[in-house]
Amino acid sequence: MNLAIVGSSSYIAGFLLKRFESEDFAERILKIDQNDSADIYIDLQKPEIFDYSILDKIDFVIFTAAISGPDKCAADFDFCWSINVAGTSYFIREAIARGCKVLFFSSDAVFGDIPGMIYDEESETRATTPYGRMKKAVEDEFKTNPDFKAIRLSYVASAKDRFISYCLSCMRRGETADIFHPFYRNVIVASDVVNVVVWFAQHWSEYKPFALNITGKELVSRVRMADELNRHLGNCLDYTISSPGEEFYNNRPKITQMKSLYMEQHRILEDNTFTEKIKKELTENGL
Repeated sequence: MNLAIVGSSSYIAGFLLKRFESEDFAERILKIDQNDSADIYIDLQKPEIFDYSILDKIDFVIFTAAISGPDKCAADFDFCWSINVAGTSYFIREAIARGCKVLFFSSDAVFGDIPGMIYDEESETRATTPYGRMKKAVEDEFKTNPDFKAIRLSYVASAKDRFISYCLSCMRRGETADIFHPFYRNVIVASDVVNVVVWFAQHWSEYKPFALNITGKELVSRVRMADELNRHLGNCLDYTISSPGEEFYNNRPKITQMKSLYMEQHRILEDNTFTEKIKKELTENGL
């Protein structure tokens, strides 16, 4: 198999590349991004100038590239739309036309904010935030194409994610962390995402729906995440809890509860608790 990762310097791509390269997963791994570490440069604001013939021998495209900051997407909507929707869609159309299977990284933000709702793969997508609308727009364009599938990520925790990195930094410096609450997601970990991507690379035709929700079974707050860090690292994190104010929630719901109808059916991920997930993730990263 020859594969390409678009957004090869992204947070998740780093974990994917580590797995692929350690296991000799593919004959060729083509890194596509807007920096010097990539094999091929792309500017998603100008997708028409990319040499798509490079994809002629690629079997599987993993599309992780995006401006994912909810506040950035709201503050600079047109610019972010040009990359997250226009440029992204242009690339996906060209890849599919060349026979590539495209796995698109989407988000639980496509569902919107209906109080008390638990979203599954069949739930209507009614995105209200700018970021959610962008991911939904790409899903809607390609969801009937058998060579396109979307994986909808909940919050992806790891030793390198923004929140846990902040907590670890506070621990090293002996500072008190300030944790926003409430903020709940069905948190997963980076290794979950990697395992799902590998599964799709090996079992593409077995999965008939166009989207899969990658989600933990527990609704987890940032406070719970901090407590799990303390459980694993010997109660070294001091923190206070504060409300970020309503402006914070304009671009991200307080609670997004998501489940999967198909994860267990296809035996894609191990059925473990968040405590088990984050302990394994931290241990594998030397913590």
